[in-house]
Amino acid sequence: MEDTDRLILELLATDGRMSFTDLGKATGLSTSAVHQRVKRLERRGLISGYAAGVDYEQLGLPLTAFVSITPFDPAEPDDYPERLREIQEIESCWSVAGDESYILKVRVAKPAALEDLLARIRGAAGVSTRTTIVLSTAFEGRPVL
Repeated sequence: MEDTDRLILELLATDGRMSFTDLGKATGLSTSAVHQRVKRLERRGLISGYAAGVDYEQLGLPLTAFVSITPFDPAEPDDYPERLREIQEIESCWSVAGDESYILKVRVAKPAALEDLLARIRGAAGVSTRTTIVLSTAFEGRPVL
């Protein structure tokens, strides 16, 4: 990948709403050249989408936790993401190596809501859980280019 394309990716990862004009100024390219490069990066799958940053505390979901799940019976089919897909409080689901099978990132309003969510996760997936509550977030979602 060219350095210019990498720079465009870094800039868009930091500010997905950056205009083609501003991208051009930052990269030394014309607006049309930047537009063509961005479209090519999208077609190649290097840009998979654009998202808005959300202040979850203002949204009423200040409690973030990581929930590790482990199946009771490892012989069961590994369809846990599908079993959990409809639970809206689950923001992310990662398959992991180690003692657990998956780690879930969840957001809820208060500890009682987390307790209820854990019961729903256990019931829907037939798993045991281990939970880590986030106290503060120094940084999140920063580009790693």
